[in-house]
Amino acid sequence: MPPLPRPLFSPSWPTSDPPPPPAALLRQAQSALTVRTPGRGFTDITAEIDGFVGGTGIASGLLTVFVRHTSASLLIQENADPDVRDDLDAFFARLAPDDPGLYAHTAEGPDDMPAHIRAAVTNTSLSIPVAGGRAALGTWQGVYLAEHRTAPHRREVVLHLIGA
Repeated sequence: MPPLPRPLFSPSWPTSDPPPPPAALLRQAQSALTVRTPGRGFTDITAEIDGFVGGTGIASGLLTVFVRHTSASLLIQENADPDVRDDLDAFFARLAPDDPGLYAHTAEGPDDMPAHIRAAVTNTSLSIPVAGGRAALGTWQGVYLAEHRTAPHRREVVLHLIGA
């Protein structure tokens, strides 16, 4: 097997991780989280993600986080000041208000179409680097499941990690 080409750039942070192995040595792990939401708002799932990553034994790779719903989404946001999440809630309320007079799709309730809009302008999947056996999130970053419906729901979040 020929040697790997030299990288075009070097990491922007110090790393003690060894260079990646050939593709034949890559491993994968997959799991799903069931998240019970209290209704509209943000549920921090960072600890559950950290637990999954830490339990895989994979030190370096890429984590995909995917929510299997059309009226919920995923966000990486500040985890220190709850005012950030309150401001996001207020912004979403202005962006897509619960006003059935605004939407054709009302069969599932007045909050359903606004929930679809809010999910459409955010993310249903995230890609997070893994370094040193941990999700490489910033100091003030957390991963949140955003529930866009007003009633409590059970949401499924799929986690997939590939690396070495």
